[in-house]
Amino acid sequence: MKRTIVLTLFAALTLTAGWAQFQGRVAGRVLDPEGNPLEKAEVSIVSQKTASMHYDLRTDKQGRFLQIGLMPGYYVMTVKKEGFAPASQEIHVGVAGEAAYELTLKSVEAALEKTYSEADKLFLKAGKLYADQRFPEAASAYEQAVELDPSNWRYFLNLGLSYKKADKPGEALTAFRKAVELSPESYSANKETGEALAREGQFAEAKPFYEKAAGLSPADPDAHFNFGVCLVNTGESEAALLHFQKTVELKPDYADAYYQTGTILIGQNKVPEARAALEKFLELAPDHEKAGIAKQLVEFLKK
Repeated sequence: MKRTIVLTLFAALTLTAGWAQFQGRVAGRVLDPEGNPLEKAEVSIVSQKTASMHYDLRTDKQGRFLQIGLMPGYYVMTVKKEGFAPASQEIHVGVAGEAAYELTLKSVEAALEKTYSEADKLFLKAGKLYADQRFPEAASAYEQAVELDPSNWRYFLNLGLSYKKADKPGEALTAFRKAVELSPESYSANKETGEALAREGQFAEAKPFYEKAAGLSPADPDAHFNFGVCLVNTGESEAALLHFQKTVELKPDYADAYYQTGTILIGQNKVPEARAALEKFLELAPDHEKAGIAKQLVEFLKK
């Protein structure tokens, strides 16, 4: 499927061999509004988990770029070129996969380009403050970046993360909601919005965000587990069970999913299956805070 906002996306998965079978590749092409290739556009690929996993490259004469050796996970890809508005998008790199992207940059006037540049400097400053765990100061810098460029979903996502760490849940939720509004296909923005709502006990409101996150990342066991827990709290245990089962299918040692599966199966009076799930939970996590309850349930199911 091809869709154009600021970025035009196409994706494909291919298999690689040898040492790279557990690492991914990102390839792409950068174009101007008329479809001409943009040479020497700056491409930055940064891991969502840690800013230390950071790759910088430039496009060739055909506007193409390639980065190999990426660990599976979510990244933010940002593209800059003088005379154009910078563009960023969340990308997912799978195991032994290649993610391919075509990016179309919008032309801007010099004054607006300067504003974008100043916002980016503040964003980088905020990132360093966040890395140093100076979360209130990081939030302040992100706020300034947002004022200069209120259309950048990434600024709002990171602002929300800073508020979250600074123990300002209300402000964090507002920022995450804005990030989703600006980038509805962002896994991280949907996940964080769902989590922020769930922490406030607003599970019905959290449900569509968790559902969206699971749909965007169907191979992510955490996405299915989180959606399952949300469904348990909205009274939809049968639907939740499917997601817990998918969780252990994707990650067979996901202990918490076995616990949740076991408790749901007890309610369905499926004694052998419930007992097996709880015993697997205890095997994987004997020191878990819920191990005591699980042992009691297993003993009860033996009777």
